[in-house]
Amino acid sequence: MKIAISGKGGVGKSTLAAAMAVLMARRGMKVLALDADPAANLAASLGISQQIQQTIIPISQQIALIEERTGAKVKQYGQMFKINPEVSDVADKYATKHNGVSLLVLGAVKQGGSGCACPESIFIRALVSDLVLLKNDALVMDMEAGVEHLGRATTSGVDHMLILVEPGQRSLDCALKIETMARQIGIKRLSYVGSKVTCDADEKFIKNSLPGKSYLGSIPYSEQVRTADMAGKCVLDVVDDSLRGKFEAIVASVIGN
Repeated sequence: MKIAISGKGGVGKSTLAAAMAVLMARRGMKVLALDADPAANLAASLGISQQIQQTIIPISQQIALIEERTGAKVKQYGQMFKINPEVSDVADKYATKHNGVSLLVLGAVKQGGSGCACPESIFIRALVSDLVLLKNDALVMDMEAGVEHLGRATTSGVDHMLILVEPGQRSLDCALKIETMARQIGIKRLSYVGSKVTCDADEKFIKNSLPGKSYLGSIPYSEQVRTADMAGKCVLDVVDDSLRGKFEAIVASVIGN
């Protein structure tokens, strides 16, 4: 099961991704959580300590690894390099394990234009393709607000994209743009999840704005989520049974009971 989670910045992607990854691991699944958002908040959302977070080097900054595998120097132009670098061992060697979940942080690729074919970009794309298409692990991807890390050849491996949306027009506009981009590159199964919902009217607003769309449920706005963030803990270690049940219901909808 390969799941991609997207939505505008600050909507709660990392919180949902962490909760889903941990809940899937508790079901006995071998889970890899992939932080593909340059903001890189998934480690904190999983409850990984600040001390350990400081030791995590994003893959895009593993210069020696990238140069070894691509055969090219980073930040040098006009080079020949391997377009299919060996990446099959990267997840096992570089993932950080916590709470039953393996975490891999991609990091940002600093590039001059959207068509970048630099060694870092080629390596990241090859890695994501390997994780989505070839690895047998369950994969939960915390995406940036878009599908930049997913090429057309990779999308066949994405079983389900979840788009988080808040009860507000800007969030809805962003969510619909993400859906359009996802459809254009061939992602077939998409669903929406409400986030920071405070009342029935909020949920009704979201549902009415997404007629005919798959809607899996809502994560309510809760001080418990803020408490988990402030304490540096996974949200599942802090929330009550009611809120935990909201996350469990979404997992059940995606992977089945």
